[in-house]
Amino acid sequence: MRLDGAVENAVRLGVADAVADVVATGTTLRQAGLQVIGEPILVSEAVVVQRSGVAISPAVDTFVRRLTSVLVARAYVLLDYDIRTSEIDAACRITPGFESPTISSLHDPEWSAVRAMVRRTDVHRIMDELYERGARGILVTAIHACRL
Repeated sequence: MRLDGAVENAVRLGVADAVADVVATGTTLRQAGLQVIGEPILVSEAVVVQRSGVAISPAVDTFVRRLTSVLVARAYVLLDYDIRTSEIDAACRITPGFESPTISSLHDPEWSAVRAMVRRTDVHRIMDELYERGARGILVTAIHACRL
């Protein structure tokens, strides 16, 4: 019998003893009450190949730029927070962003809003540092794509 689609249900239905998942995380399997066993059957990667000596076409350039934007977005999150205006310089050292963080005035002139991209792997440490500096309303937002 050939199964396509959400095959993790096949175990629960009794038509399979095991299934192979085609993604790296195994999240779907765990959500179905299954566990990952053994080593990967196959490790692969996607590559863009072009003949040497051929000019890069605008379509390929756009494709690579779009792929890169998703990969960068997966590595970063957007961090928003409010902080006392007197602490802006210290906050900017913690969250310098790429060019510079965005600083916005708030209704209360003693407070400012800051927005900056930070590495996903550093976000909790950065949030702790900002909180110790008096930052409040610290929000983390996923980025789906970006151009730097």
